[in-house]
Amino acid sequence: MAADYYYADAENGDHVDDPSEDALFMLIDDLNHKGNTFVTINPADDDPTWYASVSLLDDGTHEVERRDAHQRIHDLTTETDRGDIAKDLTIWLADRHYPNRPG
Repeated sequence: MAADYYYADAENGDHVDDPSEDALFMLIDDLNHKGNTFVTINPADDDPTWYASVSLLDDGTHEVERRDAHQRIHDLTTETDRGDIAKDLTIWLADRHYPNRPG
């Protein structure tokens, strides 16, 4: 089954369709410096206009990037609390445009 809204891919090959806040937390929590340093979140559309990513930095903090071309948003922050990152991403993802959203 394919994602209805968005999907998350980790560098290690983990893939989650329409991840919940808990699933995003788990993906972020699994990041490490041995080959799983980032997670990307993309819309399930053929023509994506936004994305988000979380990267593990050398000092153990996380770089969080959110970009939405339609709304002219490009945020880049450094954060430490994985729970807050997952919660904030979930809220941000809920506010995105999904042209193929099921009715």
